[in-house]
Amino acid sequence: MMLRPATMGSPPRDLPGHVNAGPVFTCSLEHKALPMWSQLFVGPTDDARINAMPIVSGVWRGGATIFMRAVLKAYGATDRLVWVVDSFEGLPHPNATKYPADDRDKHHTYSLLRVDVEQVKENFKRYGLLDEQVRFLKGWFRDTLPSLAKQRWAVVRLDGDMYESTMDGLVNLYPNLSVGGYLIVDDYGAIPSCRQAVEDYRRAQGIDDPIQAIDWTGVFWRRSA
Repeated sequence: MMLRPATMGSPPRDLPGHVNAGPVFTCSLEHKALPMWSQLFVGPTDDARINAMPIVSGVWRGGATIFMRAVLKAYGATDRLVWVVDSFEGLPHPNATKYPADDRDKHHTYSLLRVDVEQVKENFKRYGLLDEQVRFLKGWFRDTLPSLAKQRWAVVRLDGDMYESTMDGLVNLYPNLSVGGYLIVDDYGAIPSCRQAVEDYRRAQGIDDPIQAIDWTGVFWRRSA
């Protein structure tokens, strides 16, 4: 099975933020982000493997989660799920009273970001990867993510664009990210409110693991403690 770069690669940056309407794209990731995920599921020894699950909070057309499922299948990992979490209705209206950084945010007006859950499932089917190891969680992050409090994560990828959505992901998912696991933030370099949420959370939690660039906007860090 091959996931072609033409389909899985990052789109041109010719629309608001870094979103592209081109029909061949299902994923906004740069190729440099992909190898780190493979490392998490197969290491040189059993101790090098992180026996936990990947999750994407904010999936757009599903490309990142499709790749995660492909990694599990390639390495015969049948004991883990891929969580696909999104409103599947676009982004929420900004709550500037609670989250001033989101004041005048316009992401909720971008119809391109409203990708129905059935379309994402169809994208999984294109690669033969829609099965019982893929779990969908539909709704606003503030409502859905608390229900995952008992799960343990190997990779958390946040693509929430807004301060609120990013902070919801951090607050609800980072505490259960395994030591040695990766936290990926897609919009850190592109959207100031997203970056502020990350910096506010890291400061409040005393996180000093170095942030490393993936591309012009995406970053990650590996949890050390």
